[in-house]
Amino acid sequence: MTALEQQITEEMTSAIHAWFDERLLRTDLEQAVQRTSLQVGIFSDFLLDYKPGRTIVDVDLDFGDDEQPATPARLDEALMRDNIAPQLSALIQARLAEVADTPLIDYRFTAKGKFQTAQGKLHLTLLEYLNENKRQLLLDRIHTYIEQKLLRGDKPTKPLESFFLTRHLLDTQLFPVLDVAWTIAQFERIQQLNRERPQALAEHRSNITQAVVDWAESDFLPRYYDVQASAYRAAEYTLKPGMAAENAADQIDLLLYGAVMILRHEPSYAKAKGLKFLDIAKQLGSERAMRMQNEGSGHFAPDAIALKTAQVECHAHDIFAVMTIAIKQEEASAYEQALLFVTRLLQQGFPKSYQIKLKSKAKNYLPLKGLAKSDTHRFFANALAYPALQPLLHDYARAAIGQFEWYADTEGEKNCMPGTYAVFGLALADARNFPLLGYYMENVDEEHQSVQDAMTAAFAVQYGVTASSVATLVACLRRSTDSLKLKLQAELEDVEKLGLLYQQVQGMEGYEVESVLYPIWGKVEKLAALARKAEGKRKALLEALLAKISAT
Repeated sequence: MTALEQQITEEMTSAIHAWFDERLLRTDLEQAVQRTSLQVGIFSDFLLDYKPGRTIVDVDLDFGDDEQPATPARLDEALMRDNIAPQLSALIQARLAEVADTPLIDYRFTAKGKFQTAQGKLHLTLLEYLNENKRQLLLDRIHTYIEQKLLRGDKPTKPLESFFLTRHLLDTQLFPVLDVAWTIAQFERIQQLNRERPQALAEHRSNITQAVVDWAESDFLPRYYDVQASAYRAAEYTLKPGMAAENAADQIDLLLYGAVMILRHEPSYAKAKGLKFLDIAKQLGSERAMRMQNEGSGHFAPDAIALKTAQVECHAHDIFAVMTIAIKQEEASAYEQALLFVTRLLQQGFPKSYQIKLKSKAKNYLPLKGLAKSDTHRFFANALAYPALQPLLHDYARAAIGQFEWYADTEGEKNCMPGTYAVFGLALADARNFPLLGYYMENVDEEHQSVQDAMTAAFAVQYGVTASSVATLVACLRRSTDSLKLKLQAELEDVEKLGLLYQQVQGMEGYEVESVLYPIWGKVEKLAALARKAEGKRKALLEALLAKISAT
Protein backbone atom coordinates (compact mmCIF):
# COMPACT_ATOMS: atom_id res chain seq x y z
CA MET A 1 0.00 0.00 0.00
CA THR A 2 1.37 3.37 -0.98
CA ALA A 3 1.66 6.22 1.49
CA LEU A 4 -1.26 7.99 -0.22
CA GLU A 5 -3.46 4.89 -0.01
CA GLN A 6 -2.60 4.49 3.66
CA GLN A 7 -3.34 8.14 4.39
CA ILE A 8 -6.71 8.02 2.65
CA THR A 9 -7.67 4.73 4.28
CA GLU A 10 -6.78 5.99 7.73
CA GLU A 11 -8.70 9.21 7.19
CA MET A 12 -11.90 7.42 6.20
CA THR A 13 -11.47 4.72 8.83
CA SER A 14 -11.18 7.38 11.48
CA ALA A 15 -14.35 9.10 10.23
CA ILE A 16 -16.32 5.83 10.34
CA HIS A 17 -15.15 5.04 13.87
CA ALA A 18 -16.04 8.58 14.95
CA TRP A 19 -19.57 8.24 13.56
CA PHE A 20 -20.28 5.08 15.55
CA ASP A 21 -18.48 6.25 18.69
CA GLU A 22 -20.32 9.57 18.83
CA ARG A 23 -23.71 7.87 18.57
CA LEU A 24 -22.85 5.29 21.20
CA LEU A 25 -22.43 8.18 23.63
CA ARG A 26 -26.13 8.98 23.34
CA THR A 27 -28.12 8.20 26.47
CA ASP A 28 -31.58 8.55 24.93
CA LEU A 29 -31.57 5.52 22.61
CA GLU A 30 -34.04 3.43 24.59
CA GLN A 31 -36.23 6.42 25.25
CA ALA A 32 -36.33 7.34 21.55
CA VAL A 33 -37.61 3.97 20.35
CA GLN A 34 -40.07 3.64 23.22
CA ARG A 35 -42.12 6.59 21.97
CA THR A 36 -43.90 4.25 19.55
CA SER A 37 -43.93 0.53 18.83
CA LEU A 38 -43.44 1.36 15.16
CA GLN A 39 -39.75 2.22 15.57
CA VAL A 40 -37.16 -0.48 16.25
CA GLY A 41 -34.03 1.58 15.63
CA ILE A 42 -32.86 5.12 15.00
CA PHE A 43 -30.36 5.05 12.13
CA SER A 44 -30.88 3.27 8.83
CA ASP A 45 -28.17 4.77 6.65
CA PHE A 46 -25.16 6.98 6.33
CA LEU A 47 -23.09 8.53 3.57
CA LEU A 48 -19.28 8.58 3.59
CA ASP A 49 -18.23 11.63 1.58
CA TYR A 50 -14.50 11.66 0.87
CA LYS A 51 -12.52 14.52 -0.58
CA PRO A 52 -8.72 14.83 -0.14
CA GLY A 53 -8.10 16.23 3.31
CA ARG A 54 -11.76 16.25 4.24
CA THR A 55 -13.98 13.26 5.01
CA ILE A 56 -17.57 13.54 6.27
CA VAL A 57 -19.89 10.80 7.47
CA ASP A 58 -23.50 11.90 7.71
CA VAL A 59 -27.00 10.45 7.67
CA ASP A 60 -28.02 12.75 4.83
CA LEU A 61 -27.97 10.41 1.84
CA ASP A 62 -27.40 13.03 -0.82
CA PHE A 63 -25.96 10.76 -3.44
CA GLY A 64 -25.83 13.47 -6.07
CA ASP A 65 -22.82 14.37 -8.17
CA ASP A 66 -20.84 17.48 -7.26
CA GLU A 67 -18.04 16.78 -9.73
CA GLN A 68 -14.65 18.37 -9.08
CA PRO A 69 -11.71 18.60 -11.50
CA ALA A 70 -9.39 15.59 -11.30
CA THR A 71 -5.95 16.20 -9.80
CA PRO A 72 -2.82 14.00 -9.61
CA ALA A 73 -3.05 13.95 -5.78
CA ARG A 74 -6.08 11.70 -5.95
CA LEU A 75 -6.08 7.93 -6.12
CA ASP A 76 -7.00 6.01 -9.19
CA GLU A 77 -10.66 4.96 -9.24
CA ALA A 78 -9.76 1.26 -9.50
CA LEU A 79 -7.60 1.45 -6.38
CA MET A 80 -10.40 3.13 -4.47
CA ARG A 81 -12.95 0.59 -5.66
CA ASP A 82 -10.87 -2.59 -5.39
CA ASN A 83 -8.45 -1.91 -2.52
CA ILE A 84 -9.91 0.65 -0.13
CA ALA A 85 -13.68 0.17 -0.44
CA PRO A 86 -13.60 -3.51 0.66
CA GLN A 87 -11.68 -2.51 3.80
CA LEU A 88 -14.23 0.15 4.58
CA SER A 89 -17.09 -2.30 4.03
CA ALA A 90 -15.50 -4.80 6.42
CA LEU A 91 -15.03 -2.10 9.04
CA ILE A 92 -18.65 -0.96 8.81
CA GLN A 93 -19.81 -4.58 9.02
CA ALA A 94 -17.73 -5.10 12.17
CA ARG A 95 -19.00 -1.94 13.83
CA LEU A 96 -22.58 -2.82 12.94
CA ALA A 97 -22.19 -6.24 14.51
CA GLU A 98 -21.49 -4.53 17.83
CA VAL A 99 -24.72 -2.51 17.81
CA ALA A 100 -27.07 -4.35 15.46
CA ASP A 101 -29.41 -5.48 18.24
CA THR A 102 -29.45 -2.13 20.04
CA PRO A 103 -31.86 0.76 19.40
CA LEU A 104 -29.07 2.56 17.55
CA ILE A 105 -29.62 0.67 14.28
CA ASP A 106 -32.89 0.14 12.45
CA TYR A 107 -33.91 -3.23 11.00
CA ARG A 108 -31.90 -2.32 7.91
CA PHE A 109 -28.84 -0.19 7.29
CA THR A 110 -27.29 1.15 4.10
CA ALA A 111 -23.81 2.64 3.91
CA LYS A 112 -22.90 4.51 0.75
CA GLY A 113 -19.81 6.38 -0.32
CA LYS A 114 -18.80 9.27 -2.58
CA PHE A 115 -15.09 9.37 -3.35
CA GLN A 116 -13.03 11.93 -5.20
CA THR A 117 -10.67 10.01 -7.48
CA ALA A 118 -8.23 10.92 -10.20
CA GLN A 119 -10.96 10.18 -12.75
CA GLY A 120 -13.68 12.12 -10.92
CA LYS A 121 -16.49 11.17 -8.58
CA LEU A 122 -16.96 7.49 -7.65
CA HIS A 123 -20.27 6.37 -6.12
CA LEU A 124 -20.40 3.05 -4.27
CA THR A 125 -22.74 1.17 -2.00
CA LEU A 126 -20.43 -0.10 0.72
CA LEU A 127 -22.92 -2.19 2.66
CA GLU A 128 -26.55 -3.32 2.61
CA TYR A 129 -27.47 -4.80 5.98
CA LEU A 130 -30.74 -6.45 7.02
CA ASN A 131 -31.60 -7.66 10.51
CA GLU A 132 -34.26 -10.27 9.87
CA ASN A 133 -35.21 -10.59 13.54
CA LYS A 134 -35.85 -6.86 13.82
CA ARG A 135 -37.66 -6.87 10.50
CA GLN A 136 -40.06 -9.58 11.65
CA LEU A 137 -40.56 -7.85 14.98
CA LEU A 138 -41.43 -4.61 13.20
CA LEU A 139 -43.85 -6.36 10.83
CA ASP A 140 -45.64 -7.96 13.77
CA ARG A 141 -45.92 -4.60 15.48
CA ILE A 142 -47.24 -2.95 12.31
CA HIS A 143 -50.02 -5.50 11.89
CA THR A 144 -50.88 -5.33 15.60
CA TYR A 145 -51.03 -1.54 15.44
CA ILE A 146 -53.29 -1.57 12.39
CA GLU A 147 -55.59 -4.17 13.92
CA GLN A 148 -55.86 -2.52 17.33
CA LYS A 149 -55.55 1.21 16.57
CA LEU A 150 -57.00 1.55 13.07
CA LEU A 151 -59.38 -1.30 12.31
CA ARG A 152 -60.84 -1.81 15.79
CA GLY A 153 -59.82 1.48 17.37
CA ASP A 154 -62.04 4.54 17.56
CA LYS A 155 -59.70 7.07 19.18
CA PRO A 156 -57.39 9.67 17.60
CA THR A 157 -53.85 8.51 16.84
CA LYS A 158 -50.51 10.22 17.25
CA PRO A 159 -48.75 12.00 14.35
CA LEU A 160 -45.51 10.25 15.34
CA GLU A 161 -47.23 6.92 14.69
CA SER A 162 -48.42 7.96 11.23
CA PHE A 163 -44.92 9.27 10.47
CA PHE A 164 -43.50 5.77 10.83
CA LEU A 165 -46.50 3.74 9.69
CA THR A 166 -46.94 5.51 6.36
CA ARG A 167 -43.28 5.00 5.47
CA HIS A 168 -43.33 1.36 6.60
CA LEU A 169 -46.35 0.54 4.44
CA LEU A 170 -44.49 1.80 1.36
CA ASP A 171 -41.19 0.12 2.27
CA THR A 172 -40.54 -2.70 -0.21
CA GLN A 173 -38.32 -4.53 2.27
CA LEU A 174 -41.25 -4.75 4.66
CA PHE A 175 -44.01 -5.14 2.06
CA PRO A 176 -42.47 -6.49 -1.17
CA VAL A 177 -45.89 -6.68 -2.84
CA LEU A 178 -47.63 -3.34 -2.55
CA ASP A 179 -51.38 -3.67 -1.94
CA VAL A 180 -52.40 -0.17 -2.98
CA ALA A 181 -56.10 -0.38 -2.11
CA TRP A 182 -55.35 -1.73 1.37
CA THR A 183 -52.60 0.85 1.93
CA ILE A 184 -54.82 3.75 0.90
CA ALA A 185 -57.52 2.39 3.21
CA GLN A 186 -55.11 2.70 6.15
CA PHE A 187 -54.26 6.27 5.13
CA GLU A 188 -57.96 7.14 4.97
CA ARG A 189 -58.64 5.51 8.33
CA ILE A 190 -55.93 7.61 9.98
CA GLN A 191 -57.60 10.75 8.66
CA GLN A 192 -61.04 9.56 9.73
CA LEU A 193 -59.92 8.88 13.31
CA ASN A 194 -58.36 12.34 13.57
CA ARG A 195 -60.99 14.41 11.77
CA GLU A 196 -62.06 16.20 14.98
CA ARG A 197 -58.51 17.43 15.72
CA PRO A 198 -57.59 19.88 12.90
CA GLN A 199 -53.98 20.51 13.89
CA ALA A 200 -53.18 16.83 14.39
CA LEU A 201 -55.07 15.96 11.21
CA ALA A 202 -52.88 18.37 9.26
CA GLU A 203 -49.77 16.61 10.64
CA HIS A 204 -51.15 13.18 9.76
CA ARG A 205 -51.97 14.34 6.24
CA SER A 206 -48.50 15.79 5.85
CA ASN A 207 -46.97 12.47 6.94
CA ILE A 208 -49.13 10.53 4.48
CA THR A 209 -48.35 12.90 1.63
CA GLN A 210 -44.61 12.91 2.23
CA ALA A 211 -44.51 9.12 2.42
CA VAL A 212 -46.29 8.82 -0.94
CA VAL A 213 -44.06 11.48 -2.49
CA ASP A 214 -40.93 9.68 -1.25
CA TRP A 215 -42.25 6.39 -2.65
CA ALA A 216 -43.06 7.99 -6.00
CA GLU A 217 -39.74 9.80 -6.38
CA SER A 218 -37.45 7.03 -5.14
CA ASP A 219 -39.27 3.88 -6.22
CA PHE A 220 -42.09 4.19 -8.72
CA LEU A 221 -41.15 7.00 -11.10
CA PRO A 222 -37.51 5.94 -11.69
CA ARG A 223 -38.82 2.70 -13.21
CA TYR A 224 -40.34 4.62 -16.09
CA TYR A 225 -38.50 7.93 -16.19
CA ASP A 226 -34.97 9.25 -16.33
CA VAL A 227 -34.90 11.77 -13.51
CA GLN A 228 -32.74 14.86 -13.55
CA ALA A 229 -32.74 16.21 -10.00
CA SER A 230 -31.65 19.69 -9.01
CA ALA A 231 -31.36 21.55 -5.72
CA TYR A 232 -32.51 24.75 -7.43
CA ARG A 233 -35.56 23.70 -9.45
CA ALA A 234 -38.14 20.96 -9.77
CA ALA A 235 -36.93 17.57 -10.96
CA GLU A 236 -37.24 16.89 -14.68
CA TYR A 237 -38.75 13.58 -15.83
CA THR A 238 -38.06 12.10 -19.25
CA LEU A 239 -39.99 8.96 -20.19
CA LYS A 240 -37.64 6.10 -20.97
CA PRO A 241 -37.82 4.90 -24.61
CA GLY A 242 -40.28 2.09 -25.17
CA MET A 243 -41.40 2.10 -21.57
CA ALA A 244 -45.03 1.23 -20.91
CA ALA A 245 -46.67 1.11 -17.50
CA GLU A 246 -48.32 -2.24 -18.00
CA ASN A 247 -49.84 -3.90 -14.93
CA ALA A 248 -49.20 -0.76 -12.89
CA ALA A 249 -52.72 0.69 -12.77
CA ASP A 250 -53.00 0.30 -8.99
CA GLN A 251 -49.63 1.95 -8.41
CA ILE A 252 -50.65 4.81 -10.69
CA ASP A 253 -53.71 5.13 -8.45
CA LEU A 254 -51.36 5.60 -5.50
CA LEU A 255 -49.50 8.29 -7.47
CA LEU A 256 -52.84 9.99 -8.13
CA TYR A 257 -53.75 9.66 -4.47
CA GLY A 258 -50.57 11.53 -3.62
CA ALA A 259 -51.33 14.16 -6.25
CA VAL A 260 -54.77 14.81 -4.77
CA MET A 261 -53.40 14.95 -1.22
CA ILE A 262 -50.91 17.60 -2.34
CA LEU A 263 -53.48 19.62 -4.26
CA ARG A 264 -56.09 19.51 -1.52
CA HIS A 265 -54.02 19.82 1.64
CA GLU A 266 -50.47 21.04 1.00
CA PRO A 267 -49.46 24.73 0.87
CA SER A 268 -49.74 26.48 -2.46
CA TYR A 269 -46.00 26.31 -3.18
CA ALA A 270 -46.28 22.51 -3.31
CA LYS A 271 -49.13 22.42 -5.84
CA ALA A 272 -46.81 22.17 -8.85
CA LYS A 273 -45.63 18.75 -7.70
CA GLY A 274 -49.22 17.51 -7.44
CA LEU A 275 -49.99 18.72 -10.95
CA LYS A 276 -46.77 17.09 -12.19
CA PHE A 277 -47.78 13.73 -10.70
CA LEU A 278 -51.16 14.06 -12.38
CA ASP A 279 -49.55 14.81 -15.73
CA ILE A 280 -47.15 11.86 -15.35
CA ALA A 281 -50.06 9.52 -14.59
CA LYS A 282 -51.73 10.73 -17.77
CA GLN A 283 -48.50 10.10 -19.75
CA LEU A 284 -48.45 6.57 -18.37
CA GLY A 285 -51.88 5.96 -19.87
CA SER A 286 -54.17 6.49 -16.89
CA GLU A 287 -57.73 7.17 -18.01
CA ARG A 288 -58.55 8.19 -14.46
CA ALA A 289 -55.90 10.91 -14.64
CA MET A 290 -57.49 12.20 -17.84
CA ARG A 291 -60.93 12.28 -16.16
CA MET A 292 -59.47 14.07 -13.16
CA GLN A 293 -57.92 16.73 -15.38
CA ASN A 294 -61.25 17.24 -17.12
CA GLU A 295 -63.69 16.83 -14.23
CA GLY A 296 -61.78 17.06 -10.95
CA SER A 297 -60.72 14.50 -8.38
CA GLY A 298 -64.19 13.04 -7.81
CA HIS A 299 -63.92 13.77 -4.08
CA PHE A 300 -66.85 16.17 -4.10
CA ALA A 301 -70.47 15.32 -4.77
CA PRO A 302 -71.80 16.59 -8.12
CA ASP A 303 -74.19 19.02 -6.40
CA ALA A 304 -71.29 20.44 -4.40
CA ILE A 305 -69.23 21.44 -7.43
CA ALA A 306 -72.06 22.73 -9.62
CA LEU A 307 -74.88 25.20 -9.03
CA LYS A 308 -77.33 26.63 -11.54
CA THR A 309 -80.21 28.96 -10.71
CA ALA A 310 -81.95 31.88 -12.35
CA GLN A 311 -79.52 34.28 -10.64
CA VAL A 312 -76.16 32.53 -10.77
CA GLU A 313 -74.22 29.60 -12.25
CA CYS A 314 -71.18 28.10 -10.49
CA HIS A 315 -68.74 25.31 -11.30
CA ALA A 316 -65.66 24.15 -9.39
CA HIS A 317 -62.63 22.07 -10.38
CA ASP A 318 -60.56 21.02 -7.39
CA ILE A 319 -57.56 19.70 -9.35
CA PHE A 320 -56.88 23.10 -10.87
CA ALA A 321 -58.35 24.92 -7.85
CA VAL A 322 -60.65 27.08 -9.97
CA MET A 323 -64.22 28.21 -9.28
CA THR A 324 -66.15 29.67 -12.19
CA ILE A 325 -68.98 32.00 -11.19
CA ALA A 326 -71.38 33.62 -13.66
CA ILE A 327 -73.65 36.28 -12.15
CA LYS A 328 -76.81 36.38 -14.26
CA GLN A 329 -78.62 38.99 -12.19
CA GLU A 330 -76.66 41.65 -10.30
CA GLU A 331 -78.47 41.40 -6.99
CA ALA A 332 -77.75 40.32 -3.41
CA SER A 333 -79.42 36.94 -3.92
CA ALA A 334 -76.98 35.96 -6.68
CA TYR A 335 -73.93 36.77 -4.53
CA GLU A 336 -75.52 35.10 -1.52
CA GLN A 337 -75.86 31.84 -3.45
CA ALA A 338 -72.34 32.11 -4.85
CA LEU A 339 -70.84 32.84 -1.40
CA LEU A 340 -72.58 29.83 0.10
CA PHE A 341 -71.28 27.72 -2.79
CA VAL A 342 -67.68 28.87 -2.25
CA THR A 343 -67.76 28.60 1.54
CA ARG A 344 -69.25 25.12 1.62
CA LEU A 345 -66.63 23.86 -0.79
CA LEU A 346 -63.81 25.27 1.34
CA GLN A 347 -65.36 23.74 4.44
CA GLN A 348 -65.40 20.37 2.65
CA GLY A 349 -61.69 20.54 1.82
CA PHE A 350 -61.51 22.38 -1.51
CA PRO A 351 -57.96 23.75 -2.01
CA LYS A 352 -57.66 27.09 -0.25
CA SER A 353 -55.14 28.38 -2.79
CA TYR A 354 -57.80 28.74 -5.44
CA GLN A 355 -59.00 31.43 -7.79
CA ILE A 356 -62.36 32.63 -9.08
CA LYS A 357 -63.10 33.19 -12.74
CA LEU A 358 -65.96 35.67 -12.74
CA LYS A 359 -68.54 36.69 -15.31
CA SER A 360 -70.26 39.80 -13.99
CA LYS A 361 -71.21 43.26 -15.21
CA ALA A 362 -70.25 44.85 -11.89
CA LYS A 363 -66.63 45.96 -11.55
CA ASN A 364 -66.03 46.94 -7.95
CA TYR A 365 -62.63 46.89 -6.22
CA LEU A 366 -61.52 47.72 -2.70
CA PRO A 367 -60.11 51.25 -2.23
CA LEU A 368 -56.66 49.94 -1.33
CA LYS A 369 -53.50 50.31 -3.40
CA GLY A 370 -51.46 47.25 -4.29
CA LEU A 371 -54.24 44.67 -4.56
CA ALA A 372 -54.47 42.63 -7.75
CA LYS A 373 -57.40 43.65 -9.92
CA SER A 374 -58.35 40.03 -10.44
CA ASP A 375 -61.68 38.29 -10.88
CA THR A 376 -61.35 36.93 -7.34
CA HIS A 377 -60.91 40.45 -5.96
CA ARG A 378 -63.81 41.77 -8.04
CA PHE A 379 -66.19 39.01 -6.86
CA PHE A 380 -65.71 39.82 -3.19
CA ALA A 381 -65.75 43.58 -3.76
CA ASN A 382 -69.04 43.15 -5.63
CA ALA A 383 -70.45 41.09 -2.74
CA LEU A 384 -69.30 43.71 -0.21
CA ALA A 385 -71.56 46.23 -1.93
CA TYR A 386 -74.49 44.46 -0.22
CA PRO A 387 -74.34 45.11 3.57
CA ALA A 388 -76.78 42.27 4.24
CA LEU A 389 -74.14 39.80 3.01
CA GLN A 390 -71.57 40.72 5.68
CA PRO A 391 -72.34 37.67 7.88
CA LEU A 392 -71.84 35.35 4.89
CA LEU A 393 -68.60 37.11 3.97
CA HIS A 394 -67.44 36.67 7.57
CA ASP A 395 -68.19 32.93 7.40
CA TYR A 396 -66.37 32.70 4.09
CA ALA A 397 -63.28 34.44 5.48
CA ARG A 398 -63.10 32.10 8.48
CA ALA A 399 -63.23 29.12 6.12
CA ALA A 400 -60.71 30.60 3.68
CA ILE A 401 -57.92 31.91 5.92
CA GLY A 402 -54.95 29.54 6.08
CA GLN A 403 -51.22 30.01 6.70
CA PHE A 404 -48.96 29.52 3.68
CA GLU A 405 -51.93 29.65 1.29
CA TRP A 406 -52.38 32.31 -1.39
CA TYR A 407 -54.96 33.06 -4.03
CA ALA A 408 -53.84 31.33 -7.20
CA ASP A 409 -54.26 34.47 -9.32
CA THR A 410 -51.85 36.62 -7.29
CA GLU A 411 -48.09 36.68 -7.17
CA GLY A 412 -45.16 38.85 -6.16
CA GLU A 413 -46.10 42.06 -4.38
CA LYS A 414 -49.79 41.37 -4.93
CA ASN A 415 -49.64 37.93 -3.31
CA CYS A 416 -52.34 37.54 -0.67
CA MET A 417 -53.80 34.92 1.61
CA PRO A 418 -57.30 33.58 0.87
CA GLY A 419 -59.88 35.66 2.67
CA THR A 420 -57.94 38.88 2.13
CA TYR A 421 -60.53 40.80 0.11
CA ALA A 422 -63.45 39.85 2.33
CA VAL A 423 -61.55 40.59 5.55
CA PHE A 424 -60.21 43.95 4.39
CA GLY A 425 -63.59 45.04 3.08
CA LEU A 426 -65.42 43.95 6.22
CA ALA A 427 -62.92 45.65 8.54
CA LEU A 428 -63.26 48.93 6.64
CA ALA A 429 -67.05 48.62 6.65
CA ASP A 430 -67.73 47.95 10.32
CA ALA A 431 -65.73 48.04 13.56
CA ARG A 432 -67.51 44.86 14.64
CA ASN A 433 -65.22 43.04 12.23
CA PHE A 434 -62.02 44.05 14.07
CA PRO A 435 -61.65 40.56 15.64
CA LEU A 436 -61.79 39.00 12.17
CA LEU A 437 -59.01 41.30 10.96
CA GLY A 438 -56.97 40.39 14.04
CA TYR A 439 -57.45 36.68 13.31
CA TYR A 440 -56.38 37.27 9.71
CA MET A 441 -53.21 39.06 10.78
CA GLU A 442 -52.31 36.22 13.16
CA ASN A 443 -52.11 33.94 10.12
CA VAL A 444 -50.30 36.27 7.72
CA ASP A 445 -46.87 35.20 6.47
CA GLU A 446 -45.26 38.63 6.12
CA GLU A 447 -42.24 37.13 4.38
CA HIS A 448 -44.35 36.19 1.37
CA GLN A 449 -47.00 38.91 1.21
CA SER A 450 -47.09 42.63 1.84
CA VAL A 451 -50.66 43.69 0.96
CA GLN A 452 -51.42 43.87 4.70
CA ASP A 453 -49.42 47.12 4.70
CA ALA A 454 -52.10 48.81 2.59
CA MET A 455 -54.81 47.59 4.94
CA THR A 456 -52.87 48.73 8.00
CA ALA A 457 -52.40 52.20 6.52
CA ALA A 458 -56.09 52.47 5.64
CA PHE A 459 -57.09 51.19 9.08
CA ALA A 460 -54.91 53.80 10.80
CA VAL A 461 -56.40 56.61 8.72
CA GLN A 462 -60.01 55.49 9.21
CA TYR A 463 -59.96 54.47 12.88
CA GLY A 464 -56.86 56.06 14.40
CA VAL A 465 -55.72 55.13 17.90
CA THR A 466 -58.66 54.57 20.23
CA ALA A 467 -59.50 52.18 23.05
CA SER A 468 -61.54 50.06 20.61
CA SER A 469 -59.10 50.14 17.67
CA VAL A 470 -55.64 49.97 19.23
CA ALA A 471 -55.53 46.20 19.77
CA THR A 472 -56.36 45.53 16.11
CA LEU A 473 -53.99 48.25 14.94
CA VAL A 474 -51.13 46.60 16.84
CA ALA A 475 -52.13 43.20 15.46
CA CYS A 476 -51.75 44.71 11.98
CA LEU A 477 -48.44 46.35 12.81
CA ARG A 478 -47.00 43.05 14.05
CA ARG A 479 -47.43 41.69 10.53
CA SER A 480 -46.36 44.79 8.62
CA THR A 481 -43.20 44.97 6.53
CA ASP A 482 -40.34 47.44 6.80
CA SER A 483 -41.82 49.38 3.87
CA LEU A 484 -44.85 50.58 5.83
CA LYS A 485 -44.86 54.16 7.08
CA LEU A 486 -47.82 55.48 9.11
CA LYS A 487 -48.69 59.11 9.86
CA LEU A 488 -49.58 58.57 13.49
CA GLN A 489 -46.93 60.62 15.28
CA ALA A 490 -49.19 63.66 15.61
CA GLU A 491 -52.03 61.60 17.03
CA LEU A 492 -49.68 59.92 19.49
CA GLU A 493 -48.70 63.30 20.91
CA ASP A 494 -51.82 62.66 22.99
CA VAL A 495 -50.52 61.03 26.16
CA GLU A 496 -53.67 58.96 26.66
CA LYS A 497 -53.35 57.45 23.19
CA LEU A 498 -49.65 56.83 23.69
CA GLY A 499 -50.58 55.02 26.89
CA LEU A 500 -53.04 52.82 24.99
CA LEU A 501 -50.26 51.84 22.58
CA TYR A 502 -47.88 51.12 25.46
CA GLN A 503 -50.41 48.82 27.11
CA GLN A 504 -50.75 46.80 23.89
CA VAL A 505 -47.05 45.93 23.66
CA GLN A 506 -46.91 44.40 27.14
CA GLY A 507 -45.69 40.82 27.04
CA MET A 508 -43.98 41.19 23.66
CA GLU A 509 -40.34 40.46 22.97
CA GLY A 510 -38.11 43.45 22.30
CA TYR A 511 -37.84 42.75 18.56
CA GLU A 512 -41.64 42.54 18.33
CA VAL A 513 -42.06 45.89 20.03
CA GLU A 514 -39.54 47.41 17.63
CA SER A 515 -41.44 46.02 14.63
CA VAL A 516 -44.67 47.57 15.93
CA LEU A 517 -43.12 50.98 16.51
CA TYR A 518 -40.95 51.19 13.38
CA PRO A 519 -43.78 52.12 10.93
CA ILE A 520 -44.69 55.00 13.24
CA TRP A 521 -41.34 56.49 14.29
CA GLY A 522 -38.76 54.75 12.16
CA LYS A 523 -35.43 53.77 13.70
CA VAL A 524 -35.04 53.50 17.46
CA GLU A 525 -32.65 56.46 17.46
CA LYS A 526 -35.45 58.77 16.32
CA LEU A 527 -37.73 57.55 19.09
CA ALA A 528 -34.90 58.04 21.60
CA ALA A 529 -34.43 61.62 20.41
CA LEU A 530 -38.14 62.30 20.92
CA ALA A 531 -37.96 60.82 24.40
CA ARG A 532 -35.07 63.13 25.36
CA LYS A 533 -37.09 66.19 24.35
CA ALA A 534 -40.37 65.05 25.91
CA GLU A 535 -41.58 65.91 29.38
CA GLY A 536 -43.72 64.44 32.12
CA LYS A 537 -45.87 61.38 31.48
CA ARG A 538 -45.14 61.43 27.74
CA LYS A 539 -41.41 61.23 28.43
CA ALA A 540 -41.96 58.32 30.82
CA LEU A 541 -44.04 56.41 28.27
CA LEU A 542 -41.52 56.91 25.46
CA GLU A 543 -38.70 55.78 27.72
CA ALA A 544 -40.76 52.76 28.74
CA LEU A 545 -41.25 51.85 25.09
CA LEU A 546 -37.51 52.15 24.51
CA ALA A 547 -36.89 49.93 27.53
CA LYS A 548 -39.25 47.31 26.08
CA ILE A 549 -37.22 47.29 22.87
CA SER A 550 -33.98 46.86 24.78
CA ALA A 551 -35.34 44.06 26.96
CA THR A 552 -34.20 40.56 26.01
